[in-house]
Amino acid sequence: MSLDPQAKALLDKLEAAGTPPLNAYSPQESRVVYDKASELARGTPAEPHAIETLSIPGPGGPLRTWLYRPSAEDNLPLLLYFHGGGYTIGSLESHDVVCRALCVEAHCLVAAVDYRLAPEHKYPAAVEDSWAALNWLADQASTLGADPARIAVGGDSAGGNLATVLCLKARDAGAPGLVFQLLIYPGTDMSCDFPSHREFASGYRLTSELIDWFYGHYFSPDDDTSHWQASPLNAPDHENLPPALVLSAGFDPLQDEERAYADKLAAAGVAVDYRHYPSMIHGFITMPGLIDEAGRALSDCAGRLRQAFEA
Repeated sequence: MSLDPQAKALLDKLEAAGTPPLNAYSPQESRVVYDKASELARGTPAEPHAIETLSIPGPGGPLRTWLYRPSAEDNLPLLLYFHGGGYTIGSLESHDVVCRALCVEAHCLVAAVDYRLAPEHKYPAAVEDSWAALNWLADQASTLGADPARIAVGGDSAGGNLATVLCLKARDAGAPGLVFQLLIYPGTDMSCDFPSHREFASGYRLTSELIDWFYGHYFSPDDDTSHWQASPLNAPDHENLPPALVLSAGFDPLQDEERAYADKLAAAGVAVDYRHYPSMIHGFITMPGLIDEAGRALSDCAGRLRQAFEA
């Protein structure tokens, strides 16, 4: 499968313009650049019934959260969503288009949490924030108009990693109960040892240099990055986890570790739907204004979410 023409046009345009990679900036500068680029790529997003701002108590202070409502109904299913960005960049703004689409098309509440970023907040700050957010939202579900028996977690890239970790933590703790995990090209193994990391090390937006830059900011030298809270592929077992959709892209260095995670879930008896987009690049899900396949993938994710919530 060749690279999607729209994805290729985007990469060619960036190269022709001499656009510096994100790792050429400081993390703080890179966040601004990334958010501006996301704004240009989002197209015309779906329009939920309402978007509310919540403040969730977190271990390092309040966690700004956007709650998307598809309608004024009560007792709606809830998706807790974490944005990507290598634990270093990304924001509620950069992934607003994703949350809007999932809210409207899956007809569910979506809570997007602005977890702490590196290097100001090192591992495991993002894990701690996401766990605090999940427990608070589960406790407050009925008050927020959500059905506490229909809560799912999801995210893309680094956010997908956090979602996988939350499912493992919730299973081990016996709560909160989760009905689904939406894993959009998640990082599952911080070793970067899979063949796809070498095959797609450069040229396709998420480069090996950028991955090293992300992980270098998030992890400290003495951190055990093989631990399952960093690399959920290495969890002692993957049994009794919620059903999952694992999405991967064909021109993405992370694709092998994503397929490996889907295989581990399936081997452990977890219902898993693995969907590979062979002509896509990492990060495409936030680009429906530039890449048509992004819109189709968002609809696929929303359709699978709706099925899980109706089961």
